[in-house]
Amino acid sequence: MSLKNSSVKIKIPKVLKNKLNNNKIGQIYKKFEKSLNVNRDLIVAVSGGPDSLALAFLSKIYSVKKKLKVKYYIIDHKLRTGSTAEAKYIKKILSRFYINAEILHWQGKKPKKNIQSLARSKRFELLLMKAQKFGINHILLGHHQGDLFENFFIRIIRGSGLKGLISLGKKTKLQNVNILRPLINQKKEDLVFISKKVFDFYVKDPTNNDEKFQRVRIRKLLNGLKNDGLDQKKFLKTIENLKKSNDVVSYYVTKNLENNSFFSHKKKCLILNDKFFKQPHEVVFRSLSDSLNFISKKYYSVRGKKIDKIIKEIQKSSFSKSTLGSCLIEKVNQTVIISKE
Repeated sequence: MSLKNSSVKIKIPKVLKNKLNNNKIGQIYKKFEKSLNVNRDLIVAVSGGPDSLALAFLSKIYSVKKKLKVKYYIIDHKLRTGSTAEAKYIKKILSRFYINAEILHWQGKKPKKNIQSLARSKRFELLLMKAQKFGINHILLGHHQGDLFENFFIRIIRGSGLKGLISLGKKTKLQNVNILRPLINQKKEDLVFISKKVFDFYVKDPTNNDEKFQRVRIRKLLNGLKNDGLDQKKFLKTIENLKKSNDVVSYYVTKNLENNSFFSHKKKCLILNDKFFKQPHEVVFRSLSDSLNFISKKYYSVRGKKIDKIIKEIQKSSFSKSTLGSCLIEKVNQTVIISKE
């Protein structure tokens, strides 16, 4: 690039700049920019809710300033009547702000149970396919502070361990792609403000008030606790402290994988030596879970109870082989070999 071209002033389209000039939106953007802090091309997931629409606007401003390419995707799960027409309308609204989105459809038979979890899994599958196709390593999601609290309580109810309780972090990895949540410290009401002020529109999901979904029940519980004096700042501090503890465990998990496992490219299998299983239980648990994910290439980990059970089985002298999470686990002397089932 010539010196002349590199000094060209970045020009934000007028329709976007006018919205950014709003004092409150400007402050929210500054917080967003500091939170995101990446200089690579991005994928942004847009649902049409206020959180994702705010994310679309903020990431568009960010991409213009940083001269990045961003691909926006609207996932049409086809779980509700009219979802396709809704997705098309969202696309039209976004186009008015130079945000060109593509609609991805969930094809095939739809589940009747565990709908939200399976829909989330499918959403990741579709987004990761696009990330791999275009060589993009960052996917942005619109989770906010309220989602962080809800996830914490849901995980408590499920009996999750330390990692599960803080699983909705600002940055996680899935299939070597960074899942980023730059709005995780933003308040829901601020994102609603942006959606109204910028787009004068957002989708109201009817399931957000349906108490058959656990997340809705948890949300109402949290509203009640807030009215009873729940201090959100102290709650956030607790989560931050748990994250620090989790970082310590993660450090030793990484060390265990580096020192006590070896991937054979020739045989396409992971070899675990006997020291792998002589670490503290939580380190062994996470190391084995990561190993199974590495071989299976699945989006989600095997359930904790099954991991605990296979660890106990492996430690028995009588153990020979078993299958778990689309993997074959074999024991030869004191060595454990994990390969694709």
